[in-house]
Amino acid sequence: MHRLMILFVMVIICLGSLVLLADNTPPEGFTALFNGKDLIDWEAKGSAKVQPIPGWQDHWKVEGGVIKYDGKCNSLWTKKSFVNFILLVDWRMPATNVDSGIYVRGSSKCQANIWNSPVGSGEVWGYRTDKTLSEEIRKAATPSKRADKPVGEWNSFVITVKGDRMTVVLNGETVINNLQMIGCPREGPVALQHHGQPVEFKNIYIKEIK
Repeated sequence: MHRLMILFVMVIICLGSLVLLADNTPPEGFTALFNGKDLIDWEAKGSAKVQPIPGWQDHWKVEGGVIKYDGKCNSLWTKKSFVNFILLVDWRMPATNVDSGIYVRGSSKCQANIWNSPVGSGEVWGYRTDKTLSEEIRKAATPSKRADKPVGEWNSFVITVKGDRMTVVLNGETVINNLQMIGCPREGPVALQHHGQPVEFKNIYIKEIK
């Protein structure tokens, strides 16, 4: 009887862990930007301030709790805007030649890159390549290490945006640390970048920082 009780408790603990780890279920203190079923809180368009593209739902689809993009439309934007926040995003490249990213505050320049590059994902291209900025800022926009998992596996971003600073953690490794984003808007939506290739996303959560 004692052994059966121990086994029962272990099963309950395991089941509880599975519930906690369920996809598209936000951690405590976070809000889901993607509910795992549809894209009611999103719209595809060319930039944050234009109208949605007719028929975009034919290209950005939800299958099995995953947002799947075929690369043939435009970026997918949240309808809501944000100021300071912690953003969690899981992403996957189904092929080697993939280029995408996460826009913050409605700006393509303020973007954590997703791509299969030696420099690694998380790079903030708009700042790394801006020669009008100081060497210190451009270096801070370059990943300190390549923390990507192999193509076909899921990766996890933790992107913290506060004031004019951004930090990016990829798969538990801090790759961008306190980058100063000079000129980044104070507020704006989050976007999943279109770059002409298929890419997948899930587990998109946000915690706004007061």
